[in-house]
Parts: sequence; structure tokens; C-alpha cells
Amino acid sequence: MRISAFPKAYLTPMVVDRTMSVFDWIDLARTLPVDGLELHTGFFWDTSPAGVDRVGDALADAGFEMPMLCASPDFVHPDAGRRRREIDDLAEMIGISARLGGERATCRVLSGQAHPETSIDQGLDWASEAILELIPVARQHGVTLALENHYKASTWEYPEFAQRKEVFLALLERIPERVSFGVQFDPSNALVAGEDSADFLELVVDRVVTMQASDRYLQPGTTLESLRQADGTIGYSPALLHGVIGRGLNDYDRIFRILTDAGYDGWISIEDGVNGLDEMRESAEFLGRARDDYFGGSHAVRVRSHDLAMAAAVQERTAR
Repeated sequence: MRISAFPKAYLTPMVVDRTMSVFDWIDLARTLPVDGLELHTGFFWDTSPAGVDRVGDALADAGFEMPMLCASPDFVHPDAGRRRREIDDLAEMIGISARLGGERATCRVLSGQAHPETSIDQGLDWASEAILELIPVARQHGVTLALENHYKASTWEYPEFAQRKEVFLALLERIPERVSFGVQFDPSNALVAGEDSADFLELVVDRVVTMQASDRYLQPGTTLESLRQADGTIGYSPALLHGVIGRGLNDYDRIFRILTDAGYDGWISIEDGVNGLDEMRESAEFLGRARDDYFGGSHAVRVRSHDLAMAAAVQERTAR
């Protein structure tokens, strides 16, 4: 098992406002005891080969790999032209995944937004057709597509079409490919969907190719049942808080045992940092101990003194 990090806390400044660059994030991440950095398609302000290579050079200089590119396609949009563009854009991102991540790179896929005009049956048709069309592209590049049990992309109007377990599993069943396609498991998103995350993992563990890790906490006086909406999901309630992995609602002991029993040896990416880089570092240290305890690996802290100074300067600059 190897550990990477994804800067959920910085998505708005990096993707929407563009006040923080991917190079700033790479410099900040030097202080984290991780092996790689998961990136997002929105981090690439320049998608030319030269622009992508500059990101790759910065990753290599910092001693990181890029195991996964986080894409948020909307394959169930009611407009056919929009669906076509989403497929074409994802094909380009698969190429970027290969350019940066090599043979073991994965590229996240989603079904898309739960547009009110799109029925479940129609959405399953469109999403499965799009992914099946893209699998040969991924195979050609040596990239694995990973379907995430997702909640909602930061720029989306609606939640994930396949958020509910029944829809996700129905979509997965339509895509039999097991070499160039698999599942990205996110335990906290299972919680948000109203599921027990370990129970959900048991249903898909034979197809898991990568994992995002975070944790959720309840505000005092709140229960999961009180957060559930009429449609059976929890959603991003302000009473459902982010925090250090291993101290919240997810049963990571059971999750790790399910993964190791299934022979999982892929990447686990920290998807958090909402409360600051220190919590992300604590989460990385938790996963490092888990690697030793469950996966039989060694955990080498890779922080260097000049990296700490550089990261402090970047954090001060981006906070202005």
C-alpha cells in the first residue's frame, strides 16, 4: 500500500478562483509523509504537452509520483452535445494521466450529475455507454479508469447521479471490464450516501483499484439519523465535520482488514486538509501506521527541513 494526498481544502482557489497553482500545492505537500500527490483536472491551467511536463517535472523534483488524476465528467447530462464534449474531454485527461502517472496511473470517472430530467434507466444507459467507449482509450494509454462512489463535484449544481448504492452497483454491473476499469472507494462518501462504509466496501472490494481516505465527525447533539434526508442520503450538512482520519465515523480497522483480505496493495489517497495541513499530516501518519500494521509495509517520513521552510512560505503567500 502506498500513500498519496489530495488537496480538498484548496479546490476553490486552485480550480475556481485560480489564486493558487498546482506548483504551490506541490511545494506545500513537501512537508507531508506521502509517496504521491493525486491531482485534479482543474489544476492544469495549461494542458499542452509542455505545460503538463512542467507539472511532471515539479512532482519529480519534490520526490512525488502522480498515481491518480481526479476527473468529474458529466455523462448523464440531458444535452447530447454536452455528453459528447464530456467524453472527448475525459479522453484528453486520460492522456494526461498516462503522461504523468505512467503504467500504474488511474483516472477517476463519475456518472455525472443527477439532472432532474434524466431518469435512472436513461442515465445508466448514457453513463455506461460513455465509460465503455472510453475503456479502449484508457487501455491504449495503459491507464485504469476508476469509478468513484461520489457525492458532488465542487462545481456541480446537483449531487452525483450514482450516489445511491443501488444505482452505483447497477452501473458497475453494466461494465464488465476488470483490467482497464475498476472502483475508486471513498468511505466518507458512503457515509454521506447513508451507507455503512465497510458494508459498502464488501460489495465492491473485488473491483477496487484505488481508494480515497477521509473521515467525518458529528457535531455534539447530532445523530446520523437526524441528518438523513427524505431520499435516504445525508448530504453535506454543516453538522457533518471533517477531521483526522481514524478518529471519526468510518471503521478503518474493518476497512483495512477487508482490503488486505482481498489482497489490495494499491494507493490510498488522503482527501482532506479542510482544517489545515497539520491535520492532513496527522492523517498521513495514521495511514503510515496502518501500512505497517495491516499491509506489511514500512513508513518512511520524507519531510526535510528546507521543505518545511518552503511550505511555510507558500502557505503564507496563498493565504493573502
